Amino acid sequence: MIIILAPGPSVLFIIARAIAWGRKVAVVTVAGNVSGAFVLSSLVAFGLGPILQRSELAFIAVQWIGGLYLVYLGIDAIRKREFHAADMTNQGPVEPTVFQSIRDGFMVGVLNPKGLVFYAAVLPQFIDRDRGGVTGQLLFLGALFSVLAFFSDGGWGLLAGTARAWLAGDAGRLEKLRATGGCVMILLGASVIFSTATGLL
Repeated sequence: MIIILAPGPSVLFIIARAIAWGRKVAVVTVAGNVSGAFVLSSLVAFGLGPILQRSELAFIAVQWIGGLYLVYLGIDAIRKREFHAADMTNQGPVEPTVFQSIRDGFMVGVLNPKGLVFYAAVLPQFIDRDRGGVTGQLLFLGALFSVLAFFSDGGWGLLAGTARAWLAGDAGRLEKLRATGGCVMILLGASVIFSTATGLL
């Protein structure tokens, strides 16, 4: 839930749509986004599942690499917060159709680097390798993540759509939102690294 609530690429895109076009477009975008996220989680499950099942070294390496990359994404989010804030208020002059909203949300979800790192580095910490069926466990957790993300991201969209004038009126608010998300990603990445390191002791 922490990484779902953190304002990463998907949340920022949904907020941008809500500011530009309102709540309906934002919620439809969320539907496309979580669909893309589930496809991404499925690809990770089928690709990584058998490897993680067989190799303890791969299991540890994936978490270290993912944790470090989350820290990098967090730092990059803080550094580029002004650019991201400006991008959120520049969504074009024509309101997208329902199909376009779903399509755009899907592409953001399936190409989300935060999601990729989460599915590859964080979700494996919640599986039971001794039980077997790692791919199935990852698929279940990915589906659960997508359901939770629909409600959480939909909440972001409804909130931003309601407060669109207030959010769009001050770029500093959007910059703080992006910086907060960056800090959360840094903390989450550090916690992944720490938990993996302590597990080796």
